[in-house]
Amino acid sequence: MITVKEAAQKAVSYFTDLYANQFRNVLVEEVEQSDGYWYITLGYDLPSVIAQFGGKAPRGFKTFKIDAGTGEVVSMKIREVEHVD
Repeated sequence: MITVKEAAQKAVSYFTDLYANQFRNVLVEEVEQSDGYWYITLGYDLPSVIAQFGGKAPRGFKTFKIDAGTGEVVSMKIREVEHVD
């Protein structure tokens, strides 16, 4: 069984392999273990005009389902988050 740290590393590695250098500030945002899977949510800065002028970049989120036994990434989904001011 893989640890939460290994699952998070798998998610980040999968994300960076898939998207190369398209996004910045990739961070682990949420972690959950359920029914033999790790669910790792990563947040990342989205490209925006606002960020180019020193403003706060909007964030995107993706959740990775990782088999806790093998470490295989099973799925990647967009994670919708309500905007909070």
